[in-house]
Amino acid sequence: MSENTESRPRALILVDVQPTFCEGGALPTEGANAVSERVGRFAVDRRDDYAIVVTTQDWHIDPGEHFSETPDFVDTWPPHGVAGTPEAELHPALEGVTVDASVKKGMYAAAYSGFEGTDSDGRTLAQILDAAGVREVDVVGLVESHCVKETALDAKKLGLRTRVLTDLTVPVSPELGAQARRQMTAVGIELAESGQS
Repeated sequence: MSENTESRPRALILVDVQPTFCEGGALPTEGANAVSERVGRFAVDRRDDYAIVVTTQDWHIDPGEHFSETPDFVDTWPPHGVAGTPEAELHPALEGVTVDASVKKGMYAAAYSGFEGTDSDGRTLAQILDAAGVREVDVVGLVESHCVKETALDAKKLGLRTRVLTDLTVPVSPELGAQARRQMTAVGIELAESGQS
């Protein structure tokens, strides 16, 4: 463990890096496969910079009105991240990453933030980070305008120093990406590229 992680424990949160959100998936975002590859390389190359690495996954069993045959793509969506399907598993780009905890969310309701999920032991993301003494988080993954943004906002609400690494995420559209970045910076979330971290 590096001196940095000992003095100010930092976590890397990999948000919903799943094929379901990539090209060819049920709810694709252009550029998401490339982002997944970059996230995987970063998480391997920079592993020693972090006290813990946590993944989150959409893991929908019966999320009610979150799924719709006539989605509005705001509150309702086509079925995606269906529990137990290959699309809901972690992206193959993460195979070489050493992960300390895995959080699944949205089983029976919509869940955008990783802080709404639990691991296999029933621990929330907040509990996992607290147990590791984490005071700072870097948030990356899919997608910036939705689950990355909501996870970062919740981290900030918990009093964690929060950064989103902008080259390791992608929004569903440039407009929604700009809106998300305005929301995040307005509450003090830092936006930086991974090379600056």
